[in-house]
Amino acid sequence: MRLVFSLIWLQLFFHTNPLFAQTDNRAVIFHMQSSNTSFPDSSRFQGHVGNHVFYNTADHYSDNHVLIIAPKTLNALKKVDLIFWFHGWHNNIDSALAYYQLTRQLIASGLNAVLVLPEAAKDAADSYGGKLEKPGVFRDLVADVLKELKNKKMIGVNVESGHILLGGHSGGGEVISFIVENGQIEINEVVLFDALYGGTEKFMVWIKADTAHRFIHLYTDYGYGPKDESQRMVTQLRQEQIPFFETEESILTPQEIRNNKLVFIHSLRQHNDIIFNPDNFKLLFENSPLLKK
Repeated sequence: MRLVFSLIWLQLFFHTNPLFAQTDNRAVIFHMQSSNTSFPDSSRFQGHVGNHVFYNTADHYSDNHVLIIAPKTLNALKKVDLIFWFHGWHNNIDSALAYYQLTRQLIASGLNAVLVLPEAAKDAADSYGGKLEKPGVFRDLVADVLKELKNKKMIGVNVESGHILLGGHSGGGEVISFIVENGQIEINEVVLFDALYGGTEKFMVWIKADTAHRFIHLYTDYGYGPKDESQRMVTQLRQEQIPFFETEESILTPQEIRNNKLVFIHSLRQHNDIIFNPDNFKLLFENSPLLKK
């Protein structure tokens, strides 16, 4: 009940406070539009029933906005590292950014990277990633983001994408699994927050394609899915003799994040608390050896 109440409160609060997530004097925060986001998509032209509720197309599957957060200290001369974040059910890009305090965590990390939130199913119980599940669309979205950063003179005209990291919470895990399979651009790291409900085979192919690929899953005991799927993935890794690291959130150290490429972290916290209570978004991304401060 507490989670359901929190989600309802989130929707009411952010629908009446749409600019709340868009101000921070340490960052440049803006929206752009792209035809290479999840929606609109033909599979949702008639709306969708999710968790016994009907979600119409106009309100939930027509928003093609992308939310960009860049530190004012961003320094990208040749390449710019990008962190893409995909929200879960009953959220949108603005509510996710504000509630999970992603801007504050990004700035506190001191990372020289840009955070990108593409809109998914908006305020709906739906994990479908729309067009971003299709071949090449994510690659084109990256190109759109770079073009907008150049137009705003935040990066140079010849700057290319550097490392690309994908992060997401809950239902956001589905689109991430499709992007590593179909994105047609190199994905260097995946960081999931209680989001491994499926797609394990896609992640396994991606992990085995390059030993430099990094995969982290922070999971809870909440509901059915992430814990069970993590255990299934660990079993596959063990059977294929692929090294990985398992630990409890309570004893996790920054060194263990940096020194291990495949990390599974069990948390005793609730599903909706593990991103910023404590600041695990900051902890996991700032200790990626792929990103610089």
